[in-house]
Formats: sequence, C-alpha cells, structure tokens
Amino acid sequence: MSKSSAKAVPVFKLYGETSAWPTPDLIHCESIPQRSKLHGWEIRSHAHSDLVQLLYVQSGQATLHVEDVVREVESAVLQVIPALSVHRFSFSADIQGYVLSLAQPLADRLNAALDAPALVMANCHAVEDEQRPQLDTLFAAIMDEYTQHKPGRDAMLQALITLLSIWLGRRSQAPVPLDVRSCERGREHVQAFTRAVGLHFREHWPIERYAEQLNISAAYLNALCRRLTEQSALQLINQRLLLEAKRDLVYTTLTINQVSDRLGFSEPAYFSRFFKRCTGQSPRQFRIQR
Repeated sequence: MSKSSAKAVPVFKLYGETSAWPTPDLIHCESIPQRSKLHGWEIRSHAHSDLVQLLYVQSGQATLHVEDVVREVESAVLQVIPALSVHRFSFSADIQGYVLSLAQPLADRLNAALDAPALVMANCHAVEDEQRPQLDTLFAAIMDEYTQHKPGRDAMLQALITLLSIWLGRRSQAPVPLDVRSCERGREHVQAFTRAVGLHFREHWPIERYAEQLNISAAYLNALCRRLTEQSALQLINQRLLLEAKRDLVYTTLTINQVSDRLGFSEPAYFSRFFKRCTGQSPRQFRIQR
C-alpha cells in the first residue's frame, strides 16, 4: 500500500468493529463466511493494533492482500496476519474456512514458547492435501471449544492453539529479508509500547520514559505510532486511560473522585477536564447516560 493511501486505513478490533474486544477470551474464532457475507464478500483495507489473525482458506477462491503482497488463492492456504499489518480480502460466495484472532499477549506467549516464532511476520502457507485433515480437525476443534462452554474449555483452547502454533513454527524457518526485518522491528516497537502502556498508564509516564524502555528515541516512537496506528504515542496513552475511565464509570460504583484517584490523576478536576476533552461529556454526564 502506498504512503499516500495509508492514512485512510482504519484500525479495528475485529473488521468493522471499533468497540471493545467482544469476549473475555484472548481469542476469537469464526468462519470466513460469518463476517465476509455481511460485507458483500469484500473485506476492505484495515489493520488491527493488538491482534494476530490466522486466516485458513479451506476451499473457494480468494484474493489476499497483506501489506504489498497479493495472492490469488484457489486451494487451501493458511495466512498469518501480524498486528498492525494492513490487509484486505475478496472472497467467492462459496468460500469455506476460518478466521482465528489472537490477542497480542497470547501471541507473545506462544512466540516465546517456540524455537521458531511463527506469529510475528506475514506468511502464507500452502496446505498440502495430506495436511488438510489435520488442519481441518484442528480448526473445527478450536471452533467447537470456542462456541461451547465445556469443562476445561480454557485449557483445551490453549492446547489446540499451541498445536497450531507448532505446526506454523515448523513451516517458518526460511531466512527473512533485511527490508522485511526492518518493517517488522517497527511493528514490534509499537506492540511493545502498547503493552507497556497497559502496565503503566495509571502512572502517567512521559513518552520519553516509554521510549527509553524500548531503547529508541521519543521522536522515533511517535513517528512509528503515527505511521502504523495513525495516532501519536500520547493519543494511544490517553485512549487507554479513557477506556479504563469508561469501564469504571459504567461497571463500578466508585465515585468520580475515586475513579480519578485510581487512574493516577492528582486532582479530580484534572480528571474531569481530561474526560470532557476526550468525550465532550463530564464523567457524571457519561455515567448517567449509560
């Protein structure tokens, strides 16, 4: 995708959704037709800031655009889409397959546990006929466990996804070109930044402290955030603060002062000004309307 069109790329949780992650799980699993048929079999250019996705095309025709690579698919493939990768898809109406989304913390744990991390770069793996039964069974089992709440569900999901990661890791041994490695490092910096924000947003760290932790300059961190998420580093921090504030206002009985204190604001008045600047409403108005 050219730089001139990059600013038009939306960043979603799941395609077409800007709301919070829909379940308490660290994964989301659905069939390809389940979402794509709602959009005329066309998934337009977008990215995910903190999700890794695995697209398993079993049958049907598809055109897969991931970053600058385009693939015309007429046989079974498994496409890895790392966080922050711009992608779009076109599917035939008879498409069959699955989309498995992994929250970044889970993807990080899986990568750390494997000798050959398989979820950090965009790769498309052809699935040979003899491999189809194994992958078909694996994805069907993941979907079954995800949609049903059987005893041991979480442990079974973890086991199945670990098996899938190992399958991918064994097919991801090829050396990576230098220009691809450079691009991936930028994404890794932004992912590490968002993880650090999740840990320290209540402490109101300055951008420089996050950058120092990543061993890069604050200016470079800001540039990466703007290029890959269309937002500054400060905007990403404020988004995380605002999300937590909204959760506290909706789902707890904490007073406005208590919410302010919990989020690390030195004065409730500062918190109220911050919230109104971001939402156009005072914390009290927001709570009443919800």
